[in-house]
Amino acid sequence: MNKSPLSVRIAAPIGLFVVVAILWHLMVDWFKIPPVLLPKPLKVLEAIWEQRAQLLSGAWVTFQAAALGLAVSTLIGSFVAILFSQSSWIRTALYPYVIFLQTVPIVAIAPLLIVWSGAEFRTVVLVSCIISIFPIISNVTSGLLSIDQNHLDLFRMQGASRWQTLVKLRIPSAVRSLVQGLRISCGLSVIGAIVGELFVGNSGTSDGLGAMMNAMQANLKTAQLIGAIMACTLLGIVLFLAIEALNRWALRRWTIDTGFESDR
Repeated sequence: MNKSPLSVRIAAPIGLFVVVAILWHLMVDWFKIPPVLLPKPLKVLEAIWEQRAQLLSGAWVTFQAAALGLAVSTLIGSFVAILFSQSSWIRTALYPYVIFLQTVPIVAIAPLLIVWSGAEFRTVVLVSCIISIFPIISNVTSGLLSIDQNHLDLFRMQGASRWQTLVKLRIPSAVRSLVQGLRISCGLSVIGAIVGELFVGNSGTSDGLGAMMNAMQANLKTAQLIGAIMACTLLGIVLFLAIEALNRWALRRWTIDTGFESDR
């Protein structure tokens, strides 16, 4: 399948954005929607420009929390996945608790985390880590276990130890799966940081986008609130692009060529 030219890939989403903005503007006029419910796009752009300094400052705080949460979830998730790949007993015993982290509503445990950890920046990082760790564990575990049998047989024939097989075969083979997990988790880490800030922001100790959105909603500043939501979206895109850059670097250097890539 041929890829679209770069100009088309850039112009298409921009064109769609313009069409949506025009429809948005017309809908507000046609249905006479009050600005407190849905302001016009130009009002949102004005609000973004007026509060650009606060939005940039809040985005930087939220970015730090999301990036740290993603980094911690990557380290812990990869370590847990390695344990799972080395012992089926550990995998059977602990995997239900990993699923628990994915299924429990984060808004239900965030207040409890604040009680335990305090209304601090570290609590926001913790929430971000919890909500983004499951895809890392799941994907890396799958990558560590999905090894071509011919490769395993070759390592056994050469007398490789379990540790050598892990370091020289399983981990390099799982890099692709790790990147896939990161693609999912980068967006979840931003969501986790925003949710954490929504709760921590009630104490006035956070100045990230989540806390700003909390204050804007309380004061019915809808245009500013939509602007903050757009900033959150851009933040997720930045993290995703960073993961894509890591993907190109890592897969070029660390993935194992199985000899079957050209057949796929």
